[in-house]
Amino acid sequence: MSGHSKWHNIQGRKNAQDAKRGKIFQKIAHDLYVAAKAGGADPDMNASLRLVVEKAKAANMPKENIQRALDKASGANGAKFEEVTYEGYGTAGVAVLVEASTDNINRTVSSVRNSFKHAGGALGTSGSVAFQFDRRGYLAIDRSAFPDLEEDTVLEAALEAGAEDVQTSDDVFEIYTEPADFQAVESALIEAGYVFEDAEVTMIAQNPMDISEEDREKLDKLVDELEDNEDVLAVYTTAD
Repeated sequence: MSGHSKWHNIQGRKNAQDAKRGKIFQKIAHDLYVAAKAGGADPDMNASLRLVVEKAKAANMPKENIQRALDKASGANGAKFEEVTYEGYGTAGVAVLVEASTDNINRTVSSVRNSFKHAGGALGTSGSVAFQFDRRGYLAIDRSAFPDLEEDTVLEAALEAGAEDVQTSDDVFEIYTEPADFQAVESALIEAGYVFEDAEVTMIAQNPMDISEEDREKLDKLVDELEDNEDVLAVYTTAD
């Protein structure tokens, strides 16, 4: 893994997202969808999903929002959604990857294309930027919540559970896994008593790039508009 910390990106956007309840619900809906898709839509039989459902309830997410995300993943009630990925470039040549789940491809691609245009970017072809990202399981333990937790203890537990890498900083323990191993590692560490600030299968930029404040503002507008789209599950960029 590179020296880049996903945690700093999470914290960098956290305050802005916390100010918008819809953003919080969108993130939780994404996590519900991914967990249900991977391990089934029954929280009693899916530990990862159970944790996300608890997070949704703690955030006062409406029951219908929770159910809609589960229906998307399971195809319940005749729901027929297709997973699609869109690739493009934002300001300063930043690569942007958009994951969506939709029941109307034409509607979604038109909306995503317009979002790129509004921000001065451009929607690309399949494969145009995906090679710049790696899919990884990611788990973060906030060190401020567990000040007595030792690095060697976390490293040993994570590797024994099947993780491929652990990165440590003053703020966080970041645990990376192969996507296929994520649920097993997460379950094993939860069983061992660990609590995560963030846990998901995500896309990690291989070579994060620095951009100016002006370009950052433009990129944030693009990401915000994309995330406001109900069909969009997640947005990833190569901006550091």
